[in-house]
Amino acid sequence: MKNETYIEYFYILPFSGETRNKPLITTFFFLIYLVGVLINSSIITVICLDVQLHEPMYLFICNLSIVDIFHTSVTIPKLLHMLLSGNHFISFSQCFTQVYFFIIALAAEGFILFIMAYDRYVAICLPLHYHRILNQRNCILITIGVWTVAFINSVVFIESVLNMSSCHSNLIHQFFCDTKSLTKLSCTSTQLLFIITGIEIVFLIFVPLLGTCISYIKILSIIFKIKSKESRSKAFSTCSSHIIIISIYYGTCLVGYLIPPYSDVLELVFNIIYTTITPMINPIIYSLQNCNIKNALLGVKKRMFMVKH
Repeated sequence: MKNETYIEYFYILPFSGETRNKPLITTFFFLIYLVGVLINSSIITVICLDVQLHEPMYLFICNLSIVDIFHTSVTIPKLLHMLLSGNHFISFSQCFTQVYFFIIALAAEGFILFIMAYDRYVAICLPLHYHRILNQRNCILITIGVWTVAFINSVVFIESVLNMSSCHSNLIHQFFCDTKSLTKLSCTSTQLLFIITGIEIVFLIFVPLLGTCISYIKILSIIFKIKSKESRSKAFSTCSSHIIIISIYYGTCLVGYLIPPYSDVLELVFNIIYTTITPMINPIIYSLQNCNIKNALLGVKKRMFMVKH
């Protein structure tokens, strides 16, 4: 973003007029961050240590937990620093570094959710070919591909944002630097950014979402043909947690970006949900629905208890 008026700092104002509630707000975000990091870290550790969980599905769950830690670490620590210190200024470079890593997390999560849907499709619709299609080599290549595309995409996106000029104000009514807030400050044409954003929405949101929907349509068609009620229930339970997470993620994400520019409070609420609360509840939903992860977590807890005694 070219700086027409030599703006070196942005001023983040997420909770205007709420100074008396700062301790409560700080505690709320600290607990969300702490719980999210602890649960996601526990899932990553358990999947890495338990040989029985060295399967494609759990590799993708592990990657989702990494993205969730990444997601919250980009936004919450800086917010906590601002709330505790009272210093709401963020430098130009810090702001765009935050945008860069946030876009990486956003793109990676969308792709991983799609890959997880494809994993369930192969497992239920093509069970005999599961280990051939999603073998170790292919899973590693998919994982590398997801993160590579996410990083390259963020470079392209941040380059288009840096070409804008900021001259209207340096005040951001949000709890972190996001592209929607930065475009409000621009005094030059944002046509290129809107074109790139449109392309990204198509390829990073609608294409993965469409692929996910097609996968689950085929999955459900197979599940409903299963005669055994117990087998049908078991097959559906492996997908239900993923469907819930997809609904929450895409629902809050799309609503947050489709909210009119003048609805700052509503936009803030939805941004908080999909950038901080969703990454915290993702592993909780998975651990409650997945017996193997629950058993692995309980096993680690028992071993720790036995070591102490």
